Amino acid sequence: MSLPSLHALHRPLGDTGLTISPLGLGTVKFGRDQGVKYPSGFTIPDDQQAEALLRQAQALGINLLDTAPAYGHSETRLGPLLRGQRDQWVIVSKVGEEFEHNQSRFDFSAEHTRYSVERSLRRLETDCIDLVLVHSDGNDLHILEHTAVYETLARLKQEGKIRGYGFSGKTVAGGLKALEQGDCAMVTYNLNEQAEQPVIEYAASHGKGILIKKALASGHACQQPGIDPVRASFEALFSQAGVTAAIVGTINPVHLAHNVGTAAAVLGKRQGRGGLL
Repeated sequence: MSLPSLHALHRPLGDTGLTISPLGLGTVKFGRDQGVKYPSGFTIPDDQQAEALLRQAQALGINLLDTAPAYGHSETRLGPLLRGQRDQWVIVSKVGEEFEHNQSRFDFSAEHTRYSVERSLRRLETDCIDLVLVHSDGNDLHILEHTAVYETLARLKQEGKIRGYGFSGKTVAGGLKALEQGDCAMVTYNLNEQAEQPVIEYAASHGKGILIKKALASGHACQQPGIDPVRASFEALFSQAGVTAAIVGTINPVHLAHNVGTAAAVLGKRQGRGGLL
């Protein structure tokens, strides 16, 4: 009996030309354990553990990796770990947020945006990043209307240094504005927070990609006894036609296998009913 996997459930990320798994592996825990909002502490995995987790994710049909400069040493570690297999992964990184001395700072200038992308290229040991998102500080509209970050990302896309770009924001207005020109938006959607649903609906009707962050409420998702919070979460978010993939940042191999098995069951059931994936 074969283990559940996501290989047959890959789907296009909007009109970027990228094809991704419905679950992505978030890698903040590969490089940062300070200033994070998880319910319990964790130990950053060593190289052997991180490599094993990546192999497991790949075997389970995950080809989407989410990282960022603000994730501590995540990008720097992923570069060597992905040597020889770069073409097997779709990598999402960010610009705008830096995490230094246990504190975030933000810079959305053209100069810093270009510097950040070129630094990520070096760290990830690649000549092109598949998708780069703006790491918003919450002032979504101000960033989009009064800084050069989007214009710079569009130029970097033309130069072939990135394949697509978008916005990881915190407001409906920001998400909608970001999708007017960008390829993708990353929004919060889980059992507790669904305010950004209009962004998902806009994406569905305009051929844009949607990535979900905090799909399991950063580990805080809960339901009444007897209900699997992972299944309930995935049923809720994958019922949204505009959702392309959810990013889940586990470093626990058992949790990773459970997440994939649950997503495969939920999506397989919808596929069997002829539902949208």
